[in-house]
Amino acid sequence: MAIGEAPRAHAAWREKLRIIIFEADTPVGKAFDVGLLVAIVLSVSAVMAESVPWIREDHGELLRAAEWLFTILFTLEYLLRLACVPQAMAYARSFFGIVDLLAILPSYVSILLPGAQSMLVIRALRLLRIFRVFKLGRFLGEANVLTTALRSSRHKVLVFLGTVLVLVTIIGAAMYLIEGEENGFTSIPISVYWAVVTMTTVGYGDIAPNTVVGRTVAAFVMILGYSIIAVPTGIVTSEIIEAARRPIPTTRSCAACMSEGHEVSARYCKNCGAELPPYSRG
Repeated sequence: MAIGEAPRAHAAWREKLRIIIFEADTPVGKAFDVGLLVAIVLSVSAVMAESVPWIREDHGELLRAAEWLFTILFTLEYLLRLACVPQAMAYARSFFGIVDLLAILPSYVSILLPGAQSMLVIRALRLLRIFRVFKLGRFLGEANVLTTALRSSRHKVLVFLGTVLVLVTIIGAAMYLIEGEENGFTSIPISVYWAVVTMTTVGYGDIAPNTVVGRTVAAFVMILGYSIIAVPTGIVTSEIIEAARRPIPTTRSCAACMSEGHEVSARYCKNCGAELPPYSRG
């Protein structure tokens, strides 16, 4: 083998593996993701079944063996993901990278802390990859539009939530002064809790005002709650309408920053500017 051919062959192998594991536009990549989703469902089902006493008594050993089998498979998959990307830490710090790590840690922690394996149900978060698998189907539009809308409206929603928090704090403090400890409003935090429960129209009924002024304030908070609930809905709806007009991306991922959703004609990453590999459906 000529000098330089080995590194190029290794790089080509890593790129092929990366496309299979991280992209779902190729037949092999889509098959990999579908197989992964099936394994996740079976794994979570095994964890849930083991929590049922009579199932654990009859099939406990088999279920624990299945849990460890899935854990080993997911560990190998996680290591392969780290091995095939140019910047392993970029993947490790990403949302799915953290979820993939958390999906295997409980099994190893359970060696020292028995019972920790129950947290393996966090693997259900990995089912979010189902949106990647169907990116070429009709589900892509809905998933991408919703994600884009939520991302675009996050600043407005955060401002709204901040305003609501200030509002319930003021209302809670006012109710603490109006009702007092004798009516169950024993502190400002408890009164704020009442304001949150009332404004969100949950209405547990564990704390209720008894004075005329307090009930008047409560009625105002109830009506205000209905008005406030409509605000974030309107914010997200407007962003959904805007996002629906944008072109549908593919599952192409950037090898440098691991971001997904690049269009077919894109040559460079929309986030970091790195050059993208040629688009191929395999």
